[in-house]
Amino acid sequence: MSSQISSETSLADSVSSGEVLAVRRTRFWYAFRSLRRSRVGTIGAVLVVGVVLVALFGPLISPHDPLEHNLRSRFKPPGHQDATGIYYLGSDQLGRDILSRVIAGTRVSVTVGVLAVVIAGLIGVSYGLVSGFSGGLIDNFMMRIADAFLAIPFIVLVVAVSGVVGAGLMTLIFILGVTSWVTYARVTRAEVLSVREVDYVMAARALGQSSFKIMFKHILPNVTGSIIVLATMMVATTMLAEASLSFLGLGVQAPTVTWGLMLSDGRQVIGSAWWMSTFPGIAITITVLGVVFLGDWLRDLLDPRLRGQ
Repeated sequence: MSSQISSETSLADSVSSGEVLAVRRTRFWYAFRSLRRSRVGTIGAVLVVGVVLVALFGPLISPHDPLEHNLRSRFKPPGHQDATGIYYLGSDQLGRDILSRVIAGTRVSVTVGVLAVVIAGLIGVSYGLVSGFSGGLIDNFMMRIADAFLAIPFIVLVVAVSGVVGAGLMTLIFILGVTSWVTYARVTRAEVLSVREVDYVMAARALGQSSFKIMFKHILPNVTGSIIVLATMMVATTMLAEASLSFLGLGVQAPTVTWGLMLSDGRQVIGSAWWMSTFPGIAITITVLGVVFLGDWLRDLLDPRLRGQ
């Protein structure tokens, strides 16, 4: 009798796992077909995948060392060739290859964008979950803290933290992550307020499940759609912020290569050496547009009200 019960239990588990796998496969193919039908989403996906591949395999495809000086080839236009090779996008004030530096800057921008968004998302989503689920005075108190945090000028905070810790890549990632969490908290809180009163959450409460388990097992999976779309959009915003801060000298410092630093180097000679600032600007534009296009498709995919439009 016990063996029959165990066999029935294992059969039920196998059927359940098979159904879950089938649902996941169906969702994947639905997303793939939706991406193929969306011209904006396809363009965004191609651009984002291309940027990620360049970031991963940049050292293998760079024609020159992005930090190597060649004073005999200073301010050379695109297509210049000398004994060291061809400068497809020209060279800068120290004879460094612009194409190689754009490729090297891709890795920095992708790293900053992804890590800063992860930090901000972890802080903001947890904060918003607790605030929205708690409600009442706790919710009001927590959101007033978030409002007060928004009152701190971004540039002032960057200057203060950079002055204490020192400017650098990790400092920039920390600053961008810590200053962006409020947006995640507000979006998550709004979603939680609409989800916490549904039947399955009330049933979990009636069964005596802990608040922690209800928040992270029952509520969080049902609000991830908005969070994913927001995170995608924030990657583009973070990349622009990194380029802006590096351009102003408040972000990543030399010799680390970033698109913002390249723009800063080329602003003084934009009339005679236009390629120094033009190609990093194009790289920023392509990357941001790709992320925005992909985020727009994800919004249409994950929002039931927009499906089929």
